[in-house]
Amino acid sequence: MTEALTAYCFKCREKRPIQDPEAVLNKRGGPATRGTCSVCGTKMYRTGRTAAHKGMRKPEPPPKVRSGNLVIVESPAKARTIGRFLGKEYKVMASIGHVRDLLRSQLSVDVDDDFRPRYRVPNEKRQVVKELRDAAQKAATIYLATDMDREGEAIAWHLMEAAEIEPERVRRVVFHEITESAIKESFARPADINMRLVDAQQARRILDRLVGYKISPLLWVRVRNRLTAGRVQSVTVRIVVEREREIKAFEPQEYWSLQVELAKQLSPEGESAQQFTANLHRVNGAQVELTKQAAVTPILQDLEKGEFQVNQVRIGQRQRKPKAPFTTSTLQQAASGRLHFRAKRTMRIAQQLYEGLDVGEGETEGLITYMRTDSVNISAQVQQQARSWIAKNYGSDYVPDPPPEYQTKAKSAQEAHEAIRPTGVHRTPKSVKSFLNRDQKRLYDLIWRRFIASQMAPARFRTQRVDIAAGPAGGGWPYTFRASGSELEFPGFMAVDDDRRDEGPKVLPPLDKGERLRLVRLLPEQHFTQPPPRFTEATLVKTLEEHGIGRPSTYAPIITTIQQRGYVEHPPHSGNALQPTDVGILVNDLLVEHFSEVVSIGFTAEMESRLDKVAGGETEWVPVIRDFYTPFAARLAAAEKEMPEMRLEDQPVGRECPQEGCGGALVVRWGRYGKFVACENYPECKFTEPWLEKIGVACPDCGGDLVRRRTRKGRLFFGCSGYPECEFASWKQPLTAPCPLCSGLLVAKNRREALCKACGEETLQEGLGV
Repeated sequence: MTEALTAYCFKCREKRPIQDPEAVLNKRGGPATRGTCSVCGTKMYRTGRTAAHKGMRKPEPPPKVRSGNLVIVESPAKARTIGRFLGKEYKVMASIGHVRDLLRSQLSVDVDDDFRPRYRVPNEKRQVVKELRDAAQKAATIYLATDMDREGEAIAWHLMEAAEIEPERVRRVVFHEITESAIKESFARPADINMRLVDAQQARRILDRLVGYKISPLLWVRVRNRLTAGRVQSVTVRIVVEREREIKAFEPQEYWSLQVELAKQLSPEGESAQQFTANLHRVNGAQVELTKQAAVTPILQDLEKGEFQVNQVRIGQRQRKPKAPFTTSTLQQAASGRLHFRAKRTMRIAQQLYEGLDVGEGETEGLITYMRTDSVNISAQVQQQARSWIAKNYGSDYVPDPPPEYQTKAKSAQEAHEAIRPTGVHRTPKSVKSFLNRDQKRLYDLIWRRFIASQMAPARFRTQRVDIAAGPAGGGWPYTFRASGSELEFPGFMAVDDDRRDEGPKVLPPLDKGERLRLVRLLPEQHFTQPPPRFTEATLVKTLEEHGIGRPSTYAPIITTIQQRGYVEHPPHSGNALQPTDVGILVNDLLVEHFSEVVSIGFTAEMESRLDKVAGGETEWVPVIRDFYTPFAARLAAAEKEMPEMRLEDQPVGRECPQEGCGGALVVRWGRYGKFVACENYPECKFTEPWLEKIGVACPDCGGDLVRRRTRKGRLFFGCSGYPECEFASWKQPLTAPCPLCSGLLVAKNRREALCKACGEETLQEGLGV
């Protein structure tokens, strides 16, 4: 006899036999039994398979009903701007950067299985991915609107994979500016994810992981913990180290120059004429090098009471052409030179201008085009808009015919992109000034002026070149001096972009051939040849670009990383100059000796070229990785046997640990984000404090040491080591020399001038000996 089925009766509040049981399947296809209570008749239900379910088939699930459009971008600011343009038919969400990456705890690359990467969604991104996945399940079409470079393409692919979105529902949209017209045009012509770009970015990531995760542990054992190596990072450090060695090996050579200050003969009224200088050009018709004072003295003796006569006057015309619109590299260089911005700061502000700001037009809109580009191209439509604006505001003479064309100097530039430019020429810096903060205003002004100037006519100068014969009285004319001058005739693009620091305007007085001149004074000057300058962030970026190392999106992160790792630093009182640290030099020398090809400029540039071929569909990514890894693995095995141990000990601070009962010495250690102070008894004692870098200047308020500090956003300022007891702080660099008037603290007002914090007096830095 079959045992009766039972279920819990909510009326009887206990299990009862089911009367008239009926085998059913629930909405999800799970087996269940329905019936009534055999005692009170209440409906009963229990789950689970019984013999009565035999032969019953799970029903087909109803088709999912999806509707609407989902757009995924990287940042919330970009999402807000795009959402306003697209309207209510589109839901716009932000991934907040990358959503998937290689595992941090292990290599995550299977070198035995065609370098297959193992990706993982980081813990901090799991909730974001869950929300994107849930939203994607409800949407009929998903638009991935990440940035238009390789990294953006890779983010789009990772989004599709992590959120489990079917490829047939995905549309890829790209745009070089966040304006309503550009957004609507890109959504009208969506495409598929470009897997060639994804493969190129994936290959770059795997190459970087192989180099970093294979070499870095070797440095931990041989040198010091927390040191890292990188495929591009280590080459960049090598460039800085080799420049420093050039500087130290440089031997200055003495040389002399000779100028004469001349004037026209006195006028009949006795008024003094305009004076000008001329440089010694030739002696007895030949060029001469004045290497010692002994070579200058005889000339001075001849000319002290000598005669001077105009021998030749040439009048000509010279054009100065405008510079091309900005690329990532040239923007970082110009922002460093004119605004004193570091590369990271420049890119952060440019990102804000690109993603969109409200400038009083009723909605947020991007002010500049995409800021990670190596192209100087400009679309014909935008070029025509610029020409119309120039003609209206400056006149037709300022519009060149034909329109200017520029060629990028960077290797492997992606010419399909556009240069960095304003999204609307009508938005002049003056018209948006009140809606931007100080940094945004200054950078936008720089970008707008460079673009408008690039589309204007060249400046024209009237040039003068005068050769002056000289010699002792009655002794012929053995010496030739040359004076040059120029006068602006037509400003052209300089009416907008008036950076004339390299122009040095100099106008000579009217001179005629055969005219006698009066000697005012002789100006001999001793010089010494100078070593090559240290790199600044801007000149280092320029060098990386010239060698084809890195991409526009990697310049700023590379320079930030080598400073955070303690390989390169800004020495006190050196301005923006970069100098390698002892650690940087040691690690570089080890890598050059044992991994010479990996840190070779030529090899790194060649690898960038091969990655470009992957992006262009000319080759597959796996052979590129294999060709690199096979010899690299052999060098790694050799280095593990041959690399010497050169341990760097922790530097003592000179104080004891303040933790009660510890008594250990405090030492300087390196962490992920640079130096910090810790107890030598770690891990038993976990005391830490920030590392304060002294600048050699006393605090004007309490006499303590002034140190470099950074805000939460990374901006550098100078404060007292006694904070919070002493709250002195200054954005401007304090100088070692005191104020010549009141002995107060001087700070650098700019590159030439110093300002006293006590009396407000301004003075030139040149005479202070700083």
